[in-house]
Amino acid sequence: MTKMTIDMNADLGESFGHYSIGDDAAMLDIVTSANVACGFHGGDPEVMARTFEIAREKNVTVGAHPGYPDLWGFGRRQIPFSAGETERLIAYQIGAAQAMAAYAGHRIAYVKTHGALGNLTERNTEVAAAVLNAIQAVDPSLALVAGAFGEQERLGRERGMTVYTEIFADRAYTEEGHLVSRKEPGAVLHDVDFVTERVIRMVRAGAIETRSGKMLPTPMDTICVHGDNAESVAIARTVRARLEEAGITLKAFA
Repeated sequence: MTKMTIDMNADLGESFGHYSIGDDAAMLDIVTSANVACGFHGGDPEVMARTFEIAREKNVTVGAHPGYPDLWGFGRRQIPFSAGETERLIAYQIGAAQAMAAYAGHRIAYVKTHGALGNLTERNTEVAAAVLNAIQAVDPSLALVAGAFGEQERLGRERGMTVYTEIFADRAYTEEGHLVSRKEPGAVLHDVDFVTERVIRMVRAGAIETRSGKMLPTPMDTICVHGDNAESVAIARTVRARLEEAGITLKAFA
């Protein structure tokens, strides 16, 4: 059954200093929600302020996008922090995002974890709980964006949090409904037509499509298109246009 309204998000604000990553201005013309890096895997105060300001001007909902403190690895390397350390890393980054959003006249509505940390929350209950502890301690009104079939999504719902379930337009899925590791070939999808057709199939079916073509039913509230790939703008623009042609409205969840 077709879901007639869905959100589209992208990970943005990941440039820092003299290093430019992605085309945030173009993506903010397309997406309805933006996950803004908080300075640990990417981003800095200047980039955050500018991204939040543009998002406000374009009426794009914003969320904090915390990750491991790993600029060299873009937050895609797992770092063995304790549960308590993880809580404080997340709390720190949420606070930074809230401050810079307020400075730009905008407001953080949700939290979505990045990269290796986000992947870990899908399978590791302790890490997932640490993230939720941080969110609830800093601001219980914040929603959670979490991948389907993950521990973070499950725990968030058990705690009564507002949870928005995310599917990925440009990432392959395992037979269990988890993201294929970036270490494996074919984990990131680059063909615009394939990505677009697959997204429409998933939204219409209300299910994630695995590598073998199996469909796994799941709630889905938002579609993520990564903002750091060379094809990101083209994929996001095409996905949005084709979804709208299919009668599916793009609208921010928050």
